Amino acid sequence: MDLVLSTRNPHKLREFNVLMAPHRVLPLPGEVELPPETGHTFAENALTKAQAAADATGKTAIADDSGISAAALGGRPGVYSARYAGENATDEENLAKLLDEVPDDGDRGVAYVCALAYAEPNGQTHLVEGRCEGTLAHKPRGDGGFGYDPAFVPVDRDDGLTMSELSQSDKDAISHRGRAARELIAWLDGRR
Repeated sequence: MDLVLSTRNPHKLREFNVLMAPHRVLPLPGEVELPPETGHTFAENALTKAQAAADATGKTAIADDSGISAAALGGRPGVYSARYAGENATDEENLAKLLDEVPDDGDRGVAYVCALAYAEPNGQTHLVEGRCEGTLAHKPRGDGGFGYDPAFVPVDRDDGLTMSELSQSDKDAISHRGRAARELIAWLDGRR
């Protein structure tokens, strides 16, 4: 099945092309405008983006909204993860702000959350969620991944590596997006 991915993030497009196999993930056409992320939850934002892409293209679409939740910050940055340090902040600036705000001797527990929405042009939708629990490293390590990956140490592993230090296949096996994608694929396969 072909699925339009409602994002302008090239990292997510590459990642979902692998995660959603055997389905094919197509880029959002350039003329399609993404709606603003004004939802209060990852689910609201994902559903809005997926439906907007389905309506604009006339094709089945998927969209994710994902981010990191820090226990010491009451769940922040949450839905503001991509713009935590400001509207046009870089991944490095967002990560630096998070590392600065989480106390060195406080609760370093974090979770990656991914709401993955499916939408058809007829208005039918489905939503799944994936989570990956972890701890926040004190300093960034590794050169793979993106976003908060250089400081996210998943609890699913006992080697202390950050998401940025893992191979892509090891990361996909435990990541929030990997878990959400597998759940959506299972749902799609169950509809056949």
